[in-house]
Order: sequence, then structure tokens, then C-alpha cells
Amino acid sequence: MLGFLLRLLPFWVREPLLIAVGSVLGVRIMYLAVSDHNRVAAGLGVVFLVFTAIRVHVVVRALRARRNPSPAGSAAGAAANSADGAAVDAAAQAQAQAQAHAHTHDHAQAGTGARPGPATPEKEHNAWGQAVAAVAVFGALAAALWVAPRVMPSDDVTPRPASCSDGAHEELPKAYKQTPQPVTGEELCKALNRPDLAKLLGTPGETATTASGTSNTAPLTDGKVAQPEAEVTFDTYTVNVSATYNELSTDQYVKLMKFGDEKAVKTLTVLGRPAVFSSAHTMQFQIDLGNGGSGGPVEEGPLARTLSVALDRGDRGGYCEITVWSTSGALPDDSALLDIAGKVLSRIPERLVR
Repeated sequence: MLGFLLRLLPFWVREPLLIAVGSVLGVRIMYLAVSDHNRVAAGLGVVFLVFTAIRVHVVVRALRARRNPSPAGSAAGAAANSADGAAVDAAAQAQAQAQAHAHTHDHAQAGTGARPGPATPEKEHNAWGQAVAAVAVFGALAAALWVAPRVMPSDDVTPRPASCSDGAHEELPKAYKQTPQPVTGEELCKALNRPDLAKLLGTPGETATTASGTSNTAPLTDGKVAQPEAEVTFDTYTVNVSATYNELSTDQYVKLMKFGDEKAVKTLTVLGRPAVFSSAHTMQFQIDLGNGGSGGPVEEGPLARTLSVALDRGDRGGYCEITVWSTSGALPDDSALLDIAGKVLSRIPERLVR
């Protein structure tokens, strides 16, 4: 069907059309072949470019033929014109003999006078105008096809980073109303789920797969101590941030670590506040859904690295903990936790003087 429609088009529309389409498709396919290192696409692009070159050669020959007509054609035209003139002369002489003798001389002169002029030639179509119009129209179509993949949404959609808020606002426990300026789990999640978090962890090409925040209370406190927390998960690392609004100072916290299982304890100062690094193993367990949801024994999981920072410069109680771990057991440098702490702590108000 397409070939039939092309044959119906005039030569000076069809050929520029084929040249425009062939050149655009050939260049585009060759570009994709080079970028994707695809030999099949490169061969197809060469076919389109060769086809376009052939059509250009045909158009050039047609233009030369129109500008320089052949000598044989000109001689044939001149002979035809001479024959027509002779026929006209013979007809005029016959008409002169049939007239009266008194007007023979005048009619003879009239018959042999001016010959009928050549017919006015039909106005030729502007071949260059047709060619330019065809190239312009199909050039615009080719440009639209070229730009469309960049404008229209693609089927291969890049996954978006996980969002913190699901639109539902949970009711805060009573401990949050009794604590001056506490942050909520959602606020912590927004502070942690930064666009540059993966870069701070040393994995800039990753995207957060899950992000969540909860406004909990600290265990074993009968719901009297607010402890919001947030967690963001990547393919490589998982980051957890919590803020505990208790009366425990960093110095007391370090003493408790010495009785626990924490390792590589190191005290330091972060943003003018007392802080401490520590390491401890996470816990892992498995649930077998095939046996009624029964689970196996709790086992020791991969090592996690934690940075604990006081909630205020005077260390009057309470701390913020930033913990990072991975299923493979790999951990980022401590500098990554320091960078994250600098970003998150700026969103947590310092604890007021009591």
C-alpha cells in the first residue's frame, strides 16, 4: 500500500521524500549502532544510507537533463516546426487562386503574410519548489520522530526513590506531649532520606528502596520516654536513625557500653557535642511460612556500626543514634556516619535547658 502511494506522487515530490526519510533513518540507526555496539543495526544503517545515495544520484541526473536538453530532441523540434510552416504556405496559395482576379495580388500578399505564431507553452511546475517543500515537510516529521522518545514517557521507567510519608498521620503517644520539642518519626525520616544519602554512604548510583519513620517509645520505660526512629534501605546499606529523650548522658552511656557487647568504642566530639562510636552484631531469625509461620532460633547477624551523639552541647541527657549495616557484613568508613550526623542533627532541635 505504501509503495502504491509513493508511485502516485510526482517525481519531484517522491524522490526528495525518499532522500529525507532515508537519510534521517540511516543516520539515526547508525548513531544507535555505534552507541550500543550493535553490528546488525550498523548494517541496516548502511543499507539506508546506500539507498539514499542512489536516490540522490537519480535526482542529480534528472536536474542535469532539465538544464541541458539533448541535441537530437532540439533538431526534431526544429524539423517539425519547418513542416508546419510549409503546410501553412500551401494552404494560403490555394486560397489566393480562388479569389477574384482584381484582388489576386492583395490576397496573395495576405495569404503569404504573417504566419500563425507558436502556441503559448504551458507553465512548467517549479521542480525546485516541490523538492524544497517535500524536504521541509518530511524533515519536520523526522524531527518529531527524533524528539518523541525524549519527550514521551518511556516503558523503561527509572525507579523513584522511596518516600517517607504515606499520607496517614499517626497519633503521637503521650510521651511526646510531655517532651519539649521532640521530633517525630516522619520528621526523622525526611531528615534522613536525603537525595545525597547514597553518595554520603559511598554508593552514589543507588536509590532508596524503602523509607519509613515511626514515633515509638523506648522499651522498658512504660511508654514514658519518646524514641522516634527512621530507617532507609538501599541495595548495599541500611541506615537507621533514632532519638532517645531520656536522662542518660553520653558519659553514662559509654560506661554502659563497657558492660555490653559493643566493640571498637571510641569517644569524640561532633558539632560541639559529646559522641561515641561503637560496633555490635545485629540479630537475625527466619520465619518458615510453609510450617504455619514457625521461626527458627535467633542468630547473630552482621556487624553494625553506630554513632551516638548527645542531643545538646551540655550533654544534659538524651542522644541521637545513627546505625549502618549491610547483609554482606561490609561497613562504610566512619566518616560516612559523621557526614550523615552533620546533615541529620541540623534538623533535630537541641534539648532545652531543664
